[in-house]
Amino acid sequence: MSPHLHVYIYSSLHLLKPPKATATFTHYYKMASSISLPFITIFLFLLFWGGEGRDPFACDPKNTGTKDLPFCKASLAIEARVQDLIGRLTLEEKVNLLVNNAAAVPRLGVKGYEWWSEALHGVSNVGPGTKFGGQFPAATSFPQVITTAASFNASLWEAIGRVASDEARAMYNGGMGGLTYWSPNVNIFRDPRWGRGQETPGEDPMLAGKYAASYVRGLQGTDGDRLKVAASCKHFTAYDLDNWNGVDRFHFNAKVSKQEIEDTFNVPFRMCVKEGKVASVMCSYNQVNGVPTCADPHLLKTTVRAQWGLNGYIVSDCDSVGVFYTSQHYTSTPEEAAADAIKAGLDLDCGPFLGQHTEDAVKKGLLREVDVDGALANTLRVQMRLGMYDGEPSSHPYGNLGPNDVCTPSHQDLALEAARQGIVLLKNTAPSLPLSTTRYRNVAVIGPNSNVTVTMIGNYAGIACGYTSPLQGIERYAKTIHELGCANVACTDDKQFGSAVNAAQQADATVLVMGLDQSIEAETVDRVGLLLPGRQQDLVSKVAATSKGPTILVIMSGGPVDITFAKNDPQIKGILWAGYPGQAGGAAIADILFGTANPGGKLPMTWYPQGYLENLPMTNMAMRASGSEGYPGRTYRFYNGPVVYPFGYGLSYSHFVHTLASAPKVVPVPVDGHRHGNISDIGSQAVKVTHARCGKLSISLHVDVKNVGSKDGTHTLLVFSAPPPGNGNWAPHKQLVAFEKVHVPANAKQRVRVNIHVCKLLSVVDRSGTRRIPMGVHSLHIGDVKHSLSLQAQTLGIIKS
Repeated sequence: MSPHLHVYIYSSLHLLKPPKATATFTHYYKMASSISLPFITIFLFLLFWGGEGRDPFACDPKNTGTKDLPFCKASLAIEARVQDLIGRLTLEEKVNLLVNNAAAVPRLGVKGYEWWSEALHGVSNVGPGTKFGGQFPAATSFPQVITTAASFNASLWEAIGRVASDEARAMYNGGMGGLTYWSPNVNIFRDPRWGRGQETPGEDPMLAGKYAASYVRGLQGTDGDRLKVAASCKHFTAYDLDNWNGVDRFHFNAKVSKQEIEDTFNVPFRMCVKEGKVASVMCSYNQVNGVPTCADPHLLKTTVRAQWGLNGYIVSDCDSVGVFYTSQHYTSTPEEAAADAIKAGLDLDCGPFLGQHTEDAVKKGLLREVDVDGALANTLRVQMRLGMYDGEPSSHPYGNLGPNDVCTPSHQDLALEAARQGIVLLKNTAPSLPLSTTRYRNVAVIGPNSNVTVTMIGNYAGIACGYTSPLQGIERYAKTIHELGCANVACTDDKQFGSAVNAAQQADATVLVMGLDQSIEAETVDRVGLLLPGRQQDLVSKVAATSKGPTILVIMSGGPVDITFAKNDPQIKGILWAGYPGQAGGAAIADILFGTANPGGKLPMTWYPQGYLENLPMTNMAMRASGSEGYPGRTYRFYNGPVVYPFGYGLSYSHFVHTLASAPKVVPVPVDGHRHGNISDIGSQAVKVTHARCGKLSISLHVDVKNVGSKDGTHTLLVFSAPPPGNGNWAPHKQLVAFEKVHVPANAKQRVRVNIHVCKLLSVVDRSGTRRIPMGVHSLHIGDVKHSLSLQAQTLGIIKS
């Protein structure tokens, strides 16, 4: 190669955008070797092209005017740096930093920043802070949250968070993403019609809270002073209605009792802040008892920051401040709205409202500049913990991540494993599943969701690394005959029924992939009913009645579906719920169908019959049943009526037997004071959690799980507790207190240790919103095993209640 060609290649390469922030030497060596460059050229290549994909956000070491300012000194305490920076800003500059598209401050060397990015189940391009293209054409798209929650596997949730944040950091380093991700959604899946229920971890508060803490730890890392990315738990609080029967989320006033707030709606947020150490909480659109959540100092300042100890910022849902002024007419002027939000504890506005009206609010005396400083300090601290004021991005521990760290084989393998773990086996007659590849060589694959791709990743998703549809997954195991049966999930006619029936008559087995998609359930779209849309049920029944071989029904949906007809149809031998299983969903479905994987998922929400909705307006926020009003109650904790499939239900190809190896029968609860006799609101003796010496007051159970089946399997161990009787009709019938995932080989046994924190998990909330521990016999349910556990107050002194 001539010297001139060396110069040409070097010059051309130097002009290209670097492929990653700090690539490895090996990466460049291979590139250079492929064009036979000598080592000196490789050295120059590294020297001149191995730079950053992103210039420093602030404190550029090349900027002599700012690099020595105190806020740029990473050696100083964050608080000192934050106060130094705030002290240098004008009021106008401060106000321009209160919105999601925060303005640059050129004179201080601070670039503009877009706060809004999303990573609900992988890096998304829903928010403007993250873009796909160039060297970042896609990111790993994991199953939708409701599916992942069905795994009941906290270590899996944390692993998904780690992968998502690896890819987020890589995209930030490459100039294509932000570092503040407004995820996860941990609202309670209260009503089965809610279009956004798919985004949540389900209906149980403890499950949702455990998911929140686990996923946040994966996203943020566990070094509180240095964040990998900053997560945000949303939407605080009592938010679970989008658009139902003429009522939308922008105008809805959720009337919620203190009991319901403490017992249900706030639980996952409290766990997210206190256990997950999340860097942000997002307030919601709706009002709670007449006050917009983003203008409620009791919710924001008192609860989230003072009581729970949020170390981070509070952000509005997008345009929430504008909504409570323009749509809810909560204040008379926009300046009052801006002042109310900031004084309530809001730090950042997703939207332009605070940027437009806060300065005037200060000038009119509605708000003090020191209040603005307080809000700004909370956002700047998070940016400091992210390393955004530390100069070169490469100085951060994750500054070496780049394009090679996105869509890696291991990340995509995790997406496949997550889908396998989240799929729930609902029915298996005979059993007919798994399908034998030697017996079922030809499979009819039918249904509007049979060959979908984008449908599988649900909402708040980005661009997936690649897709395996259900049809493609099944094709890896058998020859297929493919018919849609319906043009789409709306299934408005039967024009394609004949070809679907014909396919089923020819094949050795039939797999129907039916259900919903974002046209039926989504943000701003709540469902009207729980049945399969259009004529889907008719298609399923006709195909099953004429199929030559066994018929297997696969439901793809976020919310529950009333498939009582299929549950009771003897021609339908098996039913799987796949949720929205992510980019590898089709491969996971096929692996379950043909036995490469053994299902272990459990439903994270109750599947109700259609009749459940007869006296159930979505606007009624009560969780507890009311016999006098004919109100059925909500979720497995308070509803006792008929169900299609209960919360926590899920079959396996193995059979697991539980034996309680050891468990205490009596547990003393040390308290600083006691109450004599009955408590009128409870009906049995109970002590306030605040009076108990909680500390590490927990009990340990040892459960032997034996796999008496012929296949290795992973078992989901669920532990429920029922409080002592005599609590009237307001205490939960039972509540989830622990869950563990355990892999048990065929004909083997594993011992599982389960820890239950008495104050957190065996307590109940009285009508005044006070959390108490009922004394007496609690009943623990572990599969078919029941164990009585007596809590007995051990008085350490008398105090007044």
